[in-house]
Amino acid sequence: MKNRYLFYSNIAMTSVSQCFASLKQAGQCALIPFITAGDPDLETTAKALQILDQNGADLIELGVPYSDPLADGPVIQAAATRALQKGVTLDDVLALVTDVVPKIQAPIILFTYYNPIFSRGVEAFLDKIVAAGVKGLVVPDLPLEEAENLLQPAAAKGIEVILLVAPTSPLERIEAIAKKSQGFIYLVSVTGVTGMRSQVASGVEALLTSLRSATDKPIGVGFGISEPEQAAKMKQWGADAVIVGSAFVKRLAQGDSESALNSVAEFCHSLKMAIKS
Repeated sequence: MKNRYLFYSNIAMTSVSQCFASLKQAGQCALIPFITAGDPDLETTAKALQILDQNGADLIELGVPYSDPLADGPVIQAAATRALQKGVTLDDVLALVTDVVPKIQAPIILFTYYNPIFSRGVEAFLDKIVAAGVKGLVVPDLPLEEAENLLQPAAAKGIEVILLVAPTSPLERIEAIAKKSQGFIYLVSVTGVTGMRSQVASGVEALLTSLRSATDKPIGVGFGISEPEQAAKMKQWGADAVIVGSAFVKRLAQGDSESALNSVAEFCHSLKMAIKS
């Protein structure tokens, strides 16, 4: 298929932190799409990563299919289930990343639950994702109190582990998470799981203000953002990045591959245009 917009970023990246530093210097808010690897199939995932990169994505979050995705809403859960039913494994995902990374500018942030890391061993897991070209890691079921065993070896290997701040977190915990998080801080905008919502939570602006008072690290807002207008509001409220997942995953699951990829390209472009200075 032909990409409709071919919107390439001018920002050359090597790490998550460097990408954010370049965006800040340019006065830009980052767009971080999320897709589930292997849904509808690995070939489409590979094409989608390149299309997202060409249409405004500054970083890309790639979800590893998992059987018990507690932080994910029904759209992403269903995508993970479909991928698992087709036999998609972590090794398949990393082989895909290895192939695609040389073709894109956006750093890949791997989204995975802790069990695949634990079962392989932290050092072995990190070595595999480093070799594949992954730059960042989000582990939603890893609590702060147990994160050090991953944070230190990851940092030593050049992988930035991004920690999540929940909307219910007290200020003391927010400050502790902000201190440890690498690359940026992932602010969860709603209580509950991922998913598309018609309105952004009213408390996000206050959450951003509280978090900004605790850190000078970049802040990305995710969970529940599904429209360009919502993305623009996040930027207006002071977010350094807007993270959009279910709306992309849903588009990839609809229709034939070419129409789905065209839809992803158009949607990604519209989100980037909404947050451009």
